[in-house]
Amino acid sequence: MNMKRREFSRVAASAALASSALLSPLAQAQAKKPIAGKEYHILDGRAPVDSPPGKVEVVEFFWYNCPHCNAFEPTLAAWLNKLPKDIAFKRSHVAFQDSFVPQQRLHLTLEAMGLIDKLHAKVFHAIHTEKVSLANGEQIAEWIARQGVDKAKFLEQYNSFTVQAKATRATQLQNAYKVEGVPAFGIAGRFYTDGSMAGSMERALQVVEYCVAEVKAGR
Repeated sequence: MNMKRREFSRVAASAALASSALLSPLAQAQAKKPIAGKEYHILDGRAPVDSPPGKVEVVEFFWYNCPHCNAFEPTLAAWLNKLPKDIAFKRSHVAFQDSFVPQQRLHLTLEAMGLIDKLHAKVFHAIHTEKVSLANGEQIAEWIARQGVDKAKFLEQYNSFTVQAKATRATQLQNAYKVEGVPAFGIAGRFYTDGSMAGSMERALQVVEYCVAEVKAGR
């Protein structure tokens, strides 16, 4: 489903439940029109968007340590493989606490260095399967070096003003969407949904598609 803020201290205990969280409701239920206020929220104010003209921005909010985000990755990857060209998709790593910031900066550094395709899934695998701790900059840099990435170049980006500024904007975006748990989605600066609201993350993706269609139709 998704992980709420109050659950973050119970990550290890939650891991065993993650794989069961993606079970879908009945197909008939999934086919129903999503209900505003129940399966998704309409934002009171607009969140900032960064998509080019003619494209609808979809943001996945996630946390590398979240078992639900890890379990959702294969489903999301399959969805992204069929993504329409008029959707501008991006990921945004949340920082609900200061302890989240090192991994938020890890994600932004991977983006800056063009390493998302190569290492994004490997970060999840390292944490959740190999049980590698990536809780601080030193641990992250050591792991990055083991992936064949120049450690000095990585740290230069990781500690750069640019990445720090992007981290600040990512947290502002998370707050603009009023993200309460992960994984979650923001659509076009106007709509928000997550697994708890939708009932499953597969249903959440259907809600995303519905909201995108609403935006494209001018509603």
